[in-house]
Amino acid sequence: MNKRKNLVLDTSVLLYDKESIHSFPGNNVIIPITVLDELDRFKDRPGLLGESARYVNRFLDFLRQKGRLDKGVLIEEENQTIRVTIAEPDISLLNPEKGDNKIIYTALQIKKDEELAVKVITKDINMRVKCDALGIDAEDYYKDHVDPNVLDFEEKRKNLAVSDLNIDKLYDKVEVPIDDPDLDENSYHVVMGNNPGKSALCVYNHGSLKILPEFKKNDTTDVKPRNKEQKFALHALTESDLPLICLTGLAGSGKTFITLMAGLEEMMSGKYERIVVTRNIEPVGRDIGFLPGDVNDKMAPWISPLLDNFRHHFKDRTYFESLLDKGEIEIAPLSYIRGRTFNNAYIIVDEAQNATIHELKTIITRIGEGSKIVLMGDTDQIDTPYIDKRSNGLSVVIDRTRESNLTTHIHLSRGERSELATYASKVL
Repeated sequence: MNKRKNLVLDTSVLLYDKESIHSFPGNNVIIPITVLDELDRFKDRPGLLGESARYVNRFLDFLRQKGRLDKGVLIEEENQTIRVTIAEPDISLLNPEKGDNKIIYTALQIKKDEELAVKVITKDINMRVKCDALGIDAEDYYKDHVDPNVLDFEEKRKNLAVSDLNIDKLYDKVEVPIDDPDLDENSYHVVMGNNPGKSALCVYNHGSLKILPEFKKNDTTDVKPRNKEQKFALHALTESDLPLICLTGLAGSGKTFITLMAGLEEMMSGKYERIVVTRNIEPVGRDIGFLPGDVNDKMAPWISPLLDNFRHHFKDRTYFESLLDKGEIEIAPLSYIRGRTFNNAYIIVDEAQNATIHELKTIITRIGEGSKIVLMGDTDQIDTPYIDKRSNGLSVVIDRTRESNLTTHIHLSRGERSELATYASKVL
């Protein structure tokens, strides 16, 4: 049985991942000419969208040297052909003014004229629905999808059972070896003894459990954790051997507050020279250039959560503004992060669930010596088109780095903002 397929690529896939044009070995990749028109609109854009559009255009131009794109060019090492097609939309079926409809019509024509199966690959949910209604196979681009089991954060933070003797050893600062292949490196757990009341908060690494040290309130921020998850987070945020921290949790669980206060305390102690705050601003639907003022003015709508935390804790916003004026807090839009290097810095990536893995890779690879980066977000609240709980950048980072001794992930499941906020997060 011939398993080779004709795969029609949508513009959203090529812009999402420039390497997608190489990602279907053993199949025929078909690019409707409408996609080229849409890519052309993005080629002058800054950031990853422009880079992806330019890469695809240049690769197709390179293929012209090997054969005619309208006939299909074979890439032998991948046993994959790439073809550019043109078709006029059938007005009786689809609105001819919409580019998505032209792509769908291409799939309809191929299904009608050729024997091989045809499937549309798109990250556009509405387009997949249209295809389904018209009897065309369609699916998402699954390369960066995470196994749903990885995202069961509550299940992964286990309560571990050990003997009372081992609990005593932990309190005597003795490491307790534990053989459990399901435990992630640098994962945090509640360890339970045989008798009620025998328990300890521990971190697992290098095959052993280690008890968390007693928390000491710091001088600058006077912050103390309100629950065990916040204790885990504050321990990780102040550990020098963990340069990458992923914090997830529902709204009001304290992700932003404890991250900011831990970074402030670490900076004031001389461990870091500055705090750098960045986030993806695409979901707002407005380019940063439309807002007046300098970069701080333009980013003001997106740094309000940080300012709110300063105002709440210090009862004043002037402290935040003075740190901003002295350069000890820097606002760096995610779309302009490429090419920079952050040494001796504490980097906070807020709303990281709204970034793709390619955007987060861009900033993580900017991290230099003596720096720590914290990715924060709620994977149940995603505003960016084309990504979801399984394919957003934060989920992918958590999945791909969980076996590394350089990183950890902590999920804050308990709301601390207010009783109402916690209730609303669960039921609305």
